[in-house]
Amino acid sequence: MAEKKPIRFGILGAARIAPDALIKAAHNVPEAEVVAVAARDPKRAQEFAATNKIPRVIATYEDLVNDAELDAIYNPLPNSLHCEWTIAALRAGKHVLCEKPLASNAVEAERMSKVADETGKILGEAFHYRYHPLADRVRALIGDGTLGRLVHVEGQFSVPIPETNIRFDYSLAGGATMDLGCYPLHMIHYFSGLAPRVISAKAETGPKNIDIAMDVDLELAGGVTARMTCAMKKDSVINATFMARGERGKLRVINPIAPQRGHQLTLKTDAGEKSETVPGDSTFTHQLRAFVKAVRGEAKFPTDGPEGVINMRVIDDVYRAAGLPPRAT
Repeated sequence: MAEKKPIRFGILGAARIAPDALIKAAHNVPEAEVVAVAARDPKRAQEFAATNKIPRVIATYEDLVNDAELDAIYNPLPNSLHCEWTIAALRAGKHVLCEKPLASNAVEAERMSKVADETGKILGEAFHYRYHPLADRVRALIGDGTLGRLVHVEGQFSVPIPETNIRFDYSLAGGATMDLGCYPLHMIHYFSGLAPRVISAKAETGPKNIDIAMDVDLELAGGVTARMTCAMKKDSVINATFMARGERGKLRVINPIAPQRGHQLTLKTDAGEKSETVPGDSTFTHQLRAFVKAVRGEAKFPTDGPEGVINMRVIDDVYRAAGLPPRAT
């Protein structure tokens, strides 16, 4: 039987997240290969390619998505460019792994998901935490009755980010909920298995229409309550946690987002309290393996277009509830 060729990836832009999110992960996944990059600044593209040992630099984004030697595109561009270039890549016959959040708003996410359907290509949203065995463990503990009937869940993510960062630019679809809050909002939905509905939201703003902190109260099916907080203020303390409380117990996870950098899951029930860590590779390595399988038709990619649409609708609702406009197209 002929050996399957590796899936050949091109990268849109010389983004800071790309080495961890794709290039290093590909070193651990022989079925994936990063072979090309394009950036707006040709000099930056050349330097990025040299540093990361990428064989080809392609002149423009358009040339990259249309390159016949590529099978898949990784899109880590600013949020405002996710829709345009993901759709261009899908229509050019490429599978796309797009950074989260999937789009600027739900309308864009719906367009992207529809084009993925029309083209038969895989559209994946890069919620890498979801692919680590820790995420499976948390979802299992909530779903198997260990905690009893679920009562309340909450997620928190804060990171100090310099005010010169693109995340403070509304025209690039910036904001703390977009960049950070998208994770705990996704976790609330995924870990509980229940669709969230925004009840109220309160934003602290910096530049016009940019949330530098957000507190959100949500309601899930069956009367389960939920809360999400996020912040990117310069005095924010780095913190990422998830908590679920049931009628018979409680679990708390420290660092569910990048567990490869250290994490702890603490479970408290009538049987006592115990803490554990869940072994696994980098979240990005697990994600890339799952994406390759999906491209090869061996499995579904769980964080796909329709899932991305659900999360973007919640994000839009958060902004509206906080009296801010959803991010513009």
